[in-house]
Amino acid sequence: MFIINFKNYQEIAGSKASKLANIAEKISKKYKIKIAISPPHHLLNIKYSGPVLAQHVDDVKIGSTTGFVIPELLKESKISGSLINHSEHRISPEQIKSLIDRLRNLNMISVVCVKDVDEVGKYAKMNPNYIAIEPPELIGSGKAVSTERPELITDAVKSLNTANSSAKLLCGAGIVSGNDVRKCIELGSSGILVASGIVKAENWSAIVDEFAKAMLKTPSKR
Repeated sequence: MFIINFKNYQEIAGSKASKLANIAEKISKKYKIKIAISPPHHLLNIKYSGPVLAQHVDDVKIGSTTGFVIPELLKESKISGSLINHSEHRISPEQIKSLIDRLRNLNMISVVCVKDVDEVGKYAKMNPNYIAIEPPELIGSGKAVSTERPELITDAVKSLNTANSSAKLLCGAGIVSGNDVRKCIELGSSGILVASGIVKAENWSAIVDEFAKAMLKTPSKR
């Protein structure tokens, strides 16, 4: 899985979000790999044939709850799933567990973001679809976790295996090149979660193509 988190960057404002989505869709088909996009909530109805993930989802009831994003309503809107506990929108362990269960019951994708290996172990037993490890200090830094702290990836893979978890590992934070992506996969990641490395790049087509091609180079160890 290759996830592009649009965040709320000015670069994807207005019609520019659709441009990035179109690029991702074409490259996904070109290399036959799954590329998911995660646009801001007001753009979740964007035209895209692949998985569309919410950037956040709330553990509140359907009905008289204003200003929240509800899993069941996302499902009705054909949204594929959601990021959970991103470093910029952390929530409690109890909420994480409840949301994983709700999304699973709806046959939706759950991507739990964690900051370290301890959190990998903590949430591995909850069996989300994916656990994305992103050290907060490297997010948006241009310094990839795969080169700055490769042991985080290998230790995270060991933690998932120890827990006998069905979750797959994604790697994020500071990824800016195909070499960064390739190293993540070689270390055992099953994919990547990228934001500024793509959204703030000068040439979206070139960088998405580079990242996608790098994912094909080496099969994941997990």
